[in-house]
Order: sequence, then structure tokens, then C-alpha cells
Amino acid sequence: MNTVLKQANFQIPEDLLNQLRETVGKGELSRFVSGALKRELQRLRQLTAIDETFGAWKGGEHPELAAGVDRFVRNVRKSTRGKRADASGCR
Repeated sequence: MNTVLKQANFQIPEDLLNQLRETVGKGELSRFVSGALKRELQRLRQLTAIDETFGAWKGGEHPELAAGVDRFVRNVRKSTRGKRADASGCR
């Protein structure tokens, strides 16, 4: 997959630029900054999604979780243990 590259001009503090140049090889600046921006944008999208969906899960709508998520997961795993063993023997 070929990615079209575009040049972007922006300003950053001189000390940050110096640290970047000291840390990252000369030919790697664009790749490094692109990766850092990609990760930060993903983090911001996740925070936005968390903020937008906060409160969507109503405890009263899920009584099976009243005793705790750990217990619910353990019970689900117990109920499927035998089924998994039977299914694996069919292969």
C-alpha cells in the first residue's frame, strides 16, 4: 500500500526540536513525528469516545453483572468448558 506523503510546515519549541534531532536519526524525523502524531490522534479519539459514551451502560439493565464481572466471566467460562472440549475432539 503506497501512502501519499505531503509536506507540513509547523513550529515547535527549539529545545524540543533539538531533543528530537538528538534522539532520532536524521533520516527518521518524518517517520518518527508521523508515528507520534498517529498515536496521539488515536488517544484523543479514544478519550472522545469514552466521554461521548459515558453513562450508556446502565447497571439495572444487566442484572447478571450484579455479583461482579469476575464472577460472571467465571460462570460463562465454566458453562462452555465441556462444550469446547467436545468441539475440539470433532476436528
